[in-house]
Amino acid sequence: MTIHHDWDKADAAQLNMLTAPKMAWFIGEASAPGVNPMPVSKRLFDILFALFLLVPLSVVMLVVSVTLLILQGRPIFYAAHRMKTPDRPFTQWKFRTMLCEEGDFGATGAHKSWRITPMGQFLRRSRIDELPQLFNILLGDMSFVGPRPPLREYVERFPAVYAQVLHSRPGVTGLATLIYHRHEDRILARCKSARATEAAYYRRCLPAKLKIDLIYQRHRSLRLDLWILWSTLKIVIARKDERPRRRKRGRSYPPVGPSPRTAGASKGSRG
Repeated sequence: MTIHHDWDKADAAQLNMLTAPKMAWFIGEASAPGVNPMPVSKRLFDILFALFLLVPLSVVMLVVSVTLLILQGRPIFYAAHRMKTPDRPFTQWKFRTMLCEEGDFGATGAHKSWRITPMGQFLRRSRIDELPQLFNILLGDMSFVGPRPPLREYVERFPAVYAQVLHSRPGVTGLATLIYHRHEDRILARCKSARATEAAYYRRCLPAKLKIDLIYQRHRSLRLDLWILWSTLKIVIARKDERPRRRKRGRSYPPVGPSPRTAGASKGSRG
């Protein structure tokens, strides 16, 4: 009842041809002293909240599973191989939203849009396709809030950065998802081939998201996590993009969220 897609099926020669993005601005953040691993309070919140949500959402998942079986057939679930720490992989679960295709790998751009089923469109817009990740949370593979789980390929290419980013368990949502997801969709929607999609994601999207993930890691707190969860829920329910906008000339960004940073923190800590 599952389908596995990963970069293992990609042509290694094609991936190696991608030009490395400029990562010099990561050096300061990635070499900063490491933060503490996932706090016990965050893990306890994840377990209790996941169990609380499973009571009503288990019915939703059952209905979705039956509907997908009738409309799309098997497999019902999509299994993606991701990394939860720099050296520990796990299987991330979602409801399948696309037609199956041999040799599929990498990010979803315009060249894959034809494979998204009508039911899959609804599941993606409502984020219902990610409900099976509640079990990833209970298993300790993921958290409700954190960086999106990366492919092994990216972790191996940027080990110093991911050594910092993956101090937090990968999340169902996160600061980078909240701020950058819509912009990433616009970039990838213009890519008409698998190679163009991977190049755009690797050169433009990944560096920006890693920068935001490092900022989240520096300011991680329960208060910030609750704000990210609430903001994500509002976007999903209202179907309205309320993410912070790009900087305009003469103006600064609106606040991204609560920050526990003290008044005496250095300017360099802003990332």
